[in-house]
Amino acid sequence: MRERVMLLTVSGACSFLGSFAAWRMVPTGAHAADPVNVPVLPNGPARPVYPDGMDRRFELVARQVMPAVVAVEAVRPPSQGRGKPVEESGSGVLVRLPEASGIFALTNNHVIAGAPAEQITLSLSDNRVLRPSRVWTDPESDIAVLRLDETNLPTASLGESDNARVGQWVLAFGSPFGLNQTVTHGILSARERGQVSLGSTIRIKDFLQTDAAINPGSSGGPLVDLEGNVIGINTAIASTSGNNTGVSFSIPINRIKRVSRELLRTGSVSRGYLGLQVANTFDPATARNLGLDKHEGALVEMVYPDTPAAIAGIRPGDVVLKLDNRPVKNENHCINLIADLLPGQRVKVEFWRNRQAFVVEAPVGDWSQGQARLKTGQ
Repeated sequence: MRERVMLLTVSGACSFLGSFAAWRMVPTGAHAADPVNVPVLPNGPARPVYPDGMDRRFELVARQVMPAVVAVEAVRPPSQGRGKPVEESGSGVLVRLPEASGIFALTNNHVIAGAPAEQITLSLSDNRVLRPSRVWTDPESDIAVLRLDETNLPTASLGESDNARVGQWVLAFGSPFGLNQTVTHGILSARERGQVSLGSTIRIKDFLQTDAAINPGSSGGPLVDLEGNVIGINTAIASTSGNNTGVSFSIPINRIKRVSRELLRTGSVSRGYLGLQVANTFDPATARNLGLDKHEGALVEMVYPDTPAAIAGIRPGDVVLKLDNRPVKNENHCINLIADLLPGQRVKVEFWRNRQAFVVEAPVGDWSQGQARLKTGQ
């Protein structure tokens, strides 16, 4: 059975109460983080003990971060004024952003998409309920930033996701199935995961992967290291059932910092554009047949006319190997690298054609302008 990658909101008016009445609690198998021994305490239940006092570390980080974790509810008006409003629920985290004053909530765009600020509520651990005064969204990266006017709010510290290490311990916070203030633990399983399908609007994919238990309703909650720093925002799971299978994806916090900075400064995110479309799959056999000795790069499937790529002479069938001397790992990495370019700059493109490498220089266009041109046929 093929796994699906699913976004993690909970929809419907009965999401928090009635729809969970039919749950059954079932035992689960062993986890990589199972305790090494379970002593029985004289006056209480057995308590797991982890190596080097790790259980105490989990407890301290949870105590530090939980006050800044919020449950997010959003009501989206009916489409074209017909039908009933759609309720969505997810999670979020309160933070202070670099180069910005005040307190903001970070969450996923798909949690609050289409809902006006007055129809979005944030529930804190102390039972306070807040509404954002302003909302910024970037559907292409699935990031949403909400401004809060209150000042006496707990916040979580932002970490450096570029320094996150595969194998390190992480904690995931959120409101799975409407169960607010839930924390789970696991390890960072991989970095730079991008070859997952998340619908037509989410184009920028560069995820941290974790095996920490994340379920519907967890979208927008923080992924935290053992220093209590937010290194990601939980976004999706790979699942055949819709529930956690140990393969979950989080947006790295460094990408969120960059997107948030531009949203707050200009209201939108400017992204580079070359006017080429890369193939969804580029397998090792194809790379070998083209004469490449490594399975790297992105196979060009289409080049749109009168675009920077067309002007530079790039053709369908070429394999993009490097952009400004940065090796292209795969098709999604190519999309991300192009998107991170500044419109108006020039970029060196190294590509493979007829068993040879070529280098050309191309002007970088603006993604939004390029898409507008394609839609109008100009």
